[in-house]
Amino acid sequence: MILIRSSLFSLGLVVSILIAVPITLLLLAVPFPTRFRLVSNWARFILWWLRVTCRIDADIEGLENIIDQPAIIMCKHQSTWETLVIQVLFPPQVWILKRELLWIPIYGWGLATMRPIAIDRSLGVRSLRQIVRQGTARLNAGLWVVVFPEGTRSAPGKRQKYHPGGGMLAEKSGYPVIPIAHNAGYLWPRNGFLKRPGTIKMVIGAPLQTQGKKAAQITREAEEWIEAAVAALPGAQSW
Repeated sequence: MILIRSSLFSLGLVVSILIAVPITLLLLAVPFPTRFRLVSNWARFILWWLRVTCRIDADIEGLENIIDQPAIIMCKHQSTWETLVIQVLFPPQVWILKRELLWIPIYGWGLATMRPIAIDRSLGVRSLRQIVRQGTARLNAGLWVVVFPEGTRSAPGKRQKYHPGGGMLAEKSGYPVIPIAHNAGYLWPRNGFLKRPGTIKMVIGAPLQTQGKKAAQITREAEEWIEAAVAALPGAQSW
């Protein structure tokens, strides 16, 4: 049944992308905040379809920590699930991502319309400057910025080096950081086709104030909170 349910989900995912991307391209003339809210309905549909086909639901704590001003989201990256739920929970946002994602046929075209900060990670300091410049401009325009500080998805129970981009943006811009922990990788694994039924647990942390702090300190505080929260999630060690 898991194979059948996962296959049904993937079929719906592909069909929905083929429908959603042309609509996204047609909405280019619409102001970005409105366009984001319209396009994020696709993420709502996928999460609903995930519940229907794979019986994966979510238990989310800390919604009261979503503040009324733009902030930088720093989130654990285990799955595709968190990329969907962040779009649904938070105000209009842009993402820091590797530019190769924009080269994916059809999906990448739609992604490119959502004003991402697409970086070439091989450029080192130049990519950090791009993150600070473009990220600050987006925040000042009233948009949130989403960062996956590990840079790529990690398996449950694993942690990778936290990259400095999000912390550098927070230092230079002065905007707060919202840390997020979850255990989605147990049910929707990275690069995994099969999806197990169950409830994903996500915790949204209180804002980390960044003014007067250096990037390394901000990154360290976010990492310590995220990794401790992931380790403390009920059932995370036994799934």
